[in-house]
Amino acid sequence: MSQRTDSRLNQLIHAGQQHLLRDGLKGLEKESLRLTSDGIIAHTPHPIGVGSALTHPYITTDYSEALIELITPPYADPAETLRFLKDLHTFVYRNVGDEILLATSMPCGVAGDESIPIAEYGTSNIGRMKHIYRRGLAYRYGRMMQAIAGVHFNYSVNEALWPVLRELEGGGESLSGFISENYFGIVRNVHRYGWLTIYLFGASPAFGKSFFAGREYLASRFSEFDARTLFRPYATSLRMSDIGYKNDSQARLEISFNSLDDYVASLGGAIATPYPLYREIGVKVDGDYRQLNSNILQIENEYYSVVRPKQIAESGEKPTLALKRRGVRYLELRSLDLGCFGSAGVSLEQLRFLEIFLLFCLLEPSPPIASAEKAEAGQNGLAVACCGRMPGFRLLRSGREVPLKDWAEEILDAMRGIAEILDAGDRSRPYTGILEQQTALFSDPALTPSARMLAEMRANRESFDEYALRISSEHARALRDRFLSAERSEFLRRLTEESLEEQMRIEADDKLPFDEFLQRYFAQA
Repeated sequence: MSQRTDSRLNQLIHAGQQHLLRDGLKGLEKESLRLTSDGIIAHTPHPIGVGSALTHPYITTDYSEALIELITPPYADPAETLRFLKDLHTFVYRNVGDEILLATSMPCGVAGDESIPIAEYGTSNIGRMKHIYRRGLAYRYGRMMQAIAGVHFNYSVNEALWPVLRELEGGGESLSGFISENYFGIVRNVHRYGWLTIYLFGASPAFGKSFFAGREYLASRFSEFDARTLFRPYATSLRMSDIGYKNDSQARLEISFNSLDDYVASLGGAIATPYPLYREIGVKVDGDYRQLNSNILQIENEYYSVVRPKQIAESGEKPTLALKRRGVRYLELRSLDLGCFGSAGVSLEQLRFLEIFLLFCLLEPSPPIASAEKAEAGQNGLAVACCGRMPGFRLLRSGREVPLKDWAEEILDAMRGIAEILDAGDRSRPYTGILEQQTALFSDPALTPSARMLAEMRANRESFDEYALRISSEHARALRDRFLSAERSEFLRRLTEESLEEQMRIEADDKLPFDEFLQRYFAQA
């Protein structure tokens, strides 16, 4: 496995350029449901004290008005990324009264689809588009599926590495083409090896029975933890299993990760291809939009993938066009559950591990991935999410079964050289240390977050909802009491005011009828 890793590392070392593996940029997007103090999903609007969900760069909403999303800028130092995320939490808590942010990925405090309010973004065309897109998701998949929360890890390779790596490998193509080609190589390897992060960081082995309100027949697929809780005994991340973002229409999609052009073309094709069941829903019914269109995907974001290649889109620009015009700028790893053992939902050690992992995916060979291999990779991810802690668990590797533990140890061994370079002489060896720490989880699955969650629920005789509300309340107290510098507080207060003013400006400047706005948006080429 590690021949290419060693080869690329050795090339960089011999050229004295291995330090360029450091200083990649790390950012986070973290979702959390707002709950009342007694554990019910909030029906209050997005708090005006944190600004406009449409225009604020760091505080917005995801699917639901109650599903707040906190976004950090990218930093080279992951400690800075985490500090900013914690500052956002503290600022939010100063503006939500006695509400709390749910610390788990699986929702609680919900009573069926109608209890989950769809996010609102004002009266502008772009605001209406965002709301109608979410309304379409409700018709297509149900609101409950969209209330599941997660953490997205955004990563970009140190830009100074690309020209050096290209030169060491003989040059030839344009630098922009080389960068996009290598980012797609990372994407393919994340699909191949992403089950590793699901095992290590999955933290959703159980959920409340209310999740199946109105769909009680689905409960038979799960075991009963107690009278109010369903689970799977060896699950790591039910969020990433077939309970989460999976659906029949997307199961038939053939989105290619073999090149930028193929990716843009196949994703664009799905957005332009009608789907009979969605046509039956209707698009504009009695003058009211139910969805943006009746195609397999309304827009690019509807395609649920464990990792997305990203480019920063200009205002009103389609994401696929941004990629086509300017190439890949960073990757968004989307397979992370909320880490409920820390108040921010993610830890510094986790960020360091993910940095090693994505650099491993860059350095490891990544040939084109055919449909059969992609299906095998998807099957491995689902299997680990559902049952990865089962003793002697095995995965498929090129059609043959291999022990999960053996394959994991092989991957982690290939990551050690990268960790040593990232440590850069730091005597505390933080990257090597976290690699050793995570290795222990394959020898003892009881150390995984998913096993620890179930053990704590058993020890305290708590249902999932009771557990989730208790730890959420504990985190809320810690974050409310946390120090926030006057400088950071003023910075976020100013952004709040500016975002509200910006939304008002956008709404005042909108002159185009919405139908025409939508037509122009989808006509972009």
